[in-house]
Amino acid sequence: MPEAVEQNSARTVDLGAYARRIGYDGRLEPTLDTLRALHRLHPFAIPFENLTTLLGVSPRLDLEALEEKMVHADRGGYCFEHNRLFAGVLEALGFDVTGLAARVLWERSPGTVMPRTHMLLAVELSGRTYIGDVGFGGLTLTAPLLLEPDVEQPTPHEVFRLLRADAGFVLEARLQQEWRPLYWFDESEHLEIDFEVLNHFVATHPGSPFRSQLYGARALPDRRLALRNGRLTIRGLDGSVKRRDLETVEALRDVLTLDFGIATPEDDAVDYALASVLAAD
Repeated sequence: MPEAVEQNSARTVDLGAYARRIGYDGRLEPTLDTLRALHRLHPFAIPFENLTTLLGVSPRLDLEALEEKMVHADRGGYCFEHNRLFAGVLEALGFDVTGLAARVLWERSPGTVMPRTHMLLAVELSGRTYIGDVGFGGLTLTAPLLLEPDVEQPTPHEVFRLLRADAGFVLEARLQQEWRPLYWFDESEHLEIDFEVLNHFVATHPGSPFRSQLYGARALPDRRLALRNGRLTIRGLDGSVKRRDLETVEALRDVLTLDFGIATPEDDAVDYALASVLAAD
């Protein structure tokens, strides 16, 4: 287990640097308009990627490390990194934020019970609860959702809804007129130390796909980008789908840099890991 697992709420995010990173020039105050703007811009600017776990390392979740990696070093991260950073930003602005943990249902057979390996946020504002999640890969929310079941909620990308299920909620997205489940969660609070444990499990368990496969995702105003090993998929908001197979490490590096905006480390270990995922396809 990582040594630094104590909760530390004293650190805060450099809000100016974060705002510049995501291209936000509005007021930094705890309002619904601010929450919506930050939630839209964050996944546009900071990609989902798992190069760290692919190299066999557990990502650090302290705010200092997350800010250095994702704000200053032009890197992305996976759910624990994205949503811990986003929680730190919201807390620094004065929002009331609670960490939640979900069981992923996406691309799972019905009835499969998964561990809680996804992080999301509950944000309290003016007596109402909103769900925030800037780290669910290729279907990352681009707007907060009101925690209210059986209501279709449009976002800048897909339409989502929450359904009551097993003393909690299932989040679904409408894709090509079909409702698809993303994950189940309830409102039980998870603390920073809980996410340290989950993060370590996801990053190091021998069966975790984040150890052996490369994932990348980025939301853009008119499309979504998704990368799995050497397959790049571009989904337009108009329903169009384009796919491209990447066959060399150089091509994969170019896509990570130019399409996803990731400052990929110039390192032999990275090249070896990228070659490995291409060979596994």
